Amino acid sequence: MASQITAKKQQELQNQYSAYKNGLQQIAQKIGDVEQEAEEHKLVLETLTPLPGDRKCFRMINGVLIERTVEDVVPALKTNSEGLGKVLEDLVKSYKRQQEEMEKWKKKNNIQVVQQ
Repeated sequence: MASQITAKKQQELQNQYSAYKNGLQQIAQKIGDVEQEAEEHKLVLETLTPLPGDRKCFRMINGVLIERTVEDVVPALKTNSEGLGKVLEDLVKSYKRQQEEMEKWKKKNNIQVVQQ
């Protein structure tokens, strides 16, 4: 009977550990995606900034390529870039918070990770 309780407890702890690890991996993946998108926005801004404002350029909006001028596109790109920076900052905070929560949980339950 005691071994069944121990096995059940061990399985619950394993499930909780897996949930923490999966959550951290998902946040890390989102961070990578947002960093890549922010880098792309930065590259486009660096390319468009020195160009004259009346030069035409194209922007993809919801899968539709739209002709605009540089002066129309640059402010929107800056706004999007700033928004991505904020999202990235929030994701990093969330990752750190979840990582700290996992460490507290590991300490509370005396969890030791064994590498195989």
